[in-house]
Amino acid sequence: MLKKRISLNSFKFFYYVAMYESATIASEKLSVTQGAVSRQIKNLEDTLKTTLFIRKGKNLELTSEGVLLLNCCQNIFHEIDKCLIKLNNRETDLNELVISCESTLCMKWLIPRLKSFNDLNNPFKIKIITDDKLTDFNHLDLAIRRDDFHWKEHIYNTKLVNEIMFFIQNPAHIGENILISSSRPKFWGSLLKINQIRDKITHFHYKELDHFSLCIEGCLSGLGVTFASGYMIENELKNQKLEPIITPFQDGSSYYLLSASPFEEDYRKTVFKNWLIEELRQTEKFLEKYTQVKVEVE
Repeated sequence: MLKKRISLNSFKFFYYVAMYESATIASEKLSVTQGAVSRQIKNLEDTLKTTLFIRKGKNLELTSEGVLLLNCCQNIFHEIDKCLIKLNNRETDLNELVISCESTLCMKWLIPRLKSFNDLNNPFKIKIITDDKLTDFNHLDLAIRRDDFHWKEHIYNTKLVNEIMFFIQNPAHIGENILISSSRPKFWGSLLKINQIRDKITHFHYKELDHFSLCIEGCLSGLGVTFASGYMIENELKNQKLEPIITPFQDGSSYYLLSASPFEEDYRKTVFKNWLIEELRQTEKFLEKYTQVKVEVE
């Protein structure tokens, strides 16, 4: 039994170091010196009489005892946040997590999975805003975006997954058109630089539509072939309603989760982030069977 009482602040410092695997980054997030962080960790290890971190190069790796403590800290901070919701009567602010997501990804990937998130019985609900542009965080908590634009320096971000693009057709009705979404203005030009694609797209009649959702529906209806993110057509691939014409490829972009404040400081954001990453990894694993061959770009 521990005779010395441990400050909750020590656990907070430990939590930040464990999350970022770096005392330097933790000190920046906490607005304190690196020395202060290192002293807190050293005092915590001395009090607990155990080693919490092992240095691996520039990173700090958790020991098995450190992993156990991290899980406890996450539970503790989550419970504190839930308690504050009740004590401060802030249900109107914290009982809802507002998330902005690009419209097609939201409709085809995120919304079909929200029931599994709701089944976790968290003390808050998800509210979705579909928006292809990101202006500010005045009325939202998180945003799911591709990194095809520059967000402001004060925006916190976590990489989710790499984009995987599919050149697809309805095997029953191929059509004579190639349907391209105007939501990515430079997309067509980039396709012409890919060796395996250029020769396969020039004989189609070019048709531009506003969103990927329209392109996908047009392809399903036999209006033509199209390009779409693999994360937008997972169900159609599983049901064999759509099939890839060539090996899918990475276009160099990735999906990120954005926030105006640190994820660790909001229980709701941490819960949603962890759930989102796990769900995306499951889809990524499914898409991997289509991506065994790399495409060559000039």
